[in-house]
This record gives sequence, C-alpha cells and structure tokens, in this order.
Amino acid sequence: MQKKILNWYLMKELISTTTNLYRLGWDERNGGNISILLDEEEIRDFLNVDEVLNVIPIDFDASFLKGHYFLVTGSGIYFKNIEKYPEESLGIVRIHESGTKLELMWGFSNGTLPTSELPTHLMSHIARLKVDSTHRVVMHNHATHLLAMTFTHSLSEKSFTKTLWKMCTECLVVFPEGVGIIPWLVPGTIEIGKETAKKMEEYRLVLWPFHGIYGSGESLDDVFGLIETAEKAAEVYTHVMSQGGIKQEISDTQLKELAQAFEVEPKKNYLT
Repeated sequence: MQKKILNWYLMKELISTTTNLYRLGWDERNGGNISILLDEEEIRDFLNVDEVLNVIPIDFDASFLKGHYFLVTGSGIYFKNIEKYPEESLGIVRIHESGTKLELMWGFSNGTLPTSELPTHLMSHIARLKVDSTHRVVMHNHATHLLAMTFTHSLSEKSFTKTLWKMCTECLVVFPEGVGIIPWLVPGTIEIGKETAKKMEEYRLVLWPFHGIYGSGESLDDVFGLIETAEKAAEVYTHVMSQGGIKQEISDTQLKELAQAFEVEPKKNYLT
C-alpha cells in the first residue's frame, strides 16, 4: 500500500519552508519558486510511476534530465496558501524521454501549471549537477535587502561579494565562491534561464538585479541557509550605511585567515 504523500517528510519540509519564506516577506503575492530533484525509489512509496496525469510541453530541451522527477511550486500560486492547498499549489513532474515535455505525476489538481521560471530551474539543475553530484534544490525569492543593494551598490561580482563577506564573519565560510550577477532580463524567458545557468556553473548564489536571488544546494535547509546568510549580510550593510557608513571592517588578511581556519577556498583573485 502506498503511503500518503502529504505525510512525506520532504513534502512537509517544503510546505514549512514556503510558509517561512512568505512570513519573512521574501515571497510576496505569487513571487518566488522552488524545485527539488527527487529520488525515484523514494517516489515509488507514494505514487504509481506508471500513471501520468497530464503532459505539459516545455520550450527548451531538458533531455539531460530525462526520466528525472521534480517536486515544484506552481505558476501563480501564493506561498501563503501552500500550507492550506498543497495539492493545488505543488506538483511532481517527470521529464519526458524527448526532453521537451513534462509528465505530471501528482498535484496541480486545479489545472495549475509549474512555475513560469521552470526553464531557469531546469537549466540551473543541469548546470549544478555537472559540477556537484550532491545538488538537489533550486530556490528563487525576493530577499529584501539583497534586492535593495542592487540599486545602491556596484554590480561588480567581486565588489558585491566582498561587501557581503565583510558584513558577517560567517559569509566567506558559507559562500566562499562568492555571488554571481547577471544583467537585468525579462523573467520567465529562455534567455534569463541560460544566463542564470551559466553563472550556476561557478556560483550557488545568482543575483537578478532589481528582482531577486537564486540559490542552489543539496537540501532545502542548505539553500535556505545560503540565501538567509547572504540576506543577513545585506541587511547589516543596509544598517551600516544608514548609520553613517563603514568606519572599520574585516580586512582581506583577516578573511584569508578565516578561510584557512575553516578550510575553504575564496574566489580566486578576490582577496589581496
């Protein structure tokens, strides 16, 4: 007998995470989206993998992921409502053998489609899996202070990264590779998906100026914590600037000492 899918720990964790993201104000209205690469053997405990509920075309070739399953948030859904309406708000899809279709296996019960940012998600999954076999999660939200910084701070990846590193001691340890930044592009397009995925080859955090942030990692906690750490640094930066600006900071030498102590490798040529 198959288990009830809403009792699955991963489903509960996703619902808890989306509720928390809404509470933090990072996913207003229908903003934000999450996708999780699933293990087929685990999926079999909860659904019949031979029963396809719907077939959904996609506008790019995702054949690298053919046969893989993803738990994804829906298009137009409000994160604040996922806890109340999980079967309408969430879906499990499988990438068709052709790579140009999705097979709906569960969810989206009211005809909801996967997030409009699915091209960016799948392209980012492909990019991360090529460099990190433990990768599983892609998350997008509108983290407030990171978003605000894109209006007031240089959008040089080196400059932006170093500012965040110097705001909180833990930042270098959590994201030693830094933060990738793409130009402003129309969301939901193949173009923005390609640009984001290109950055994901080097970074787990990719900033969309004047819009939000993308994060990737091996679990929901991992990615949430990654974005949360960068957002905390951006918030500290905001307070620092409102209090009159930086008078003293963590030096490059101290950041090198920190990296050595925690055995991480900072982005090459970022520290002098």
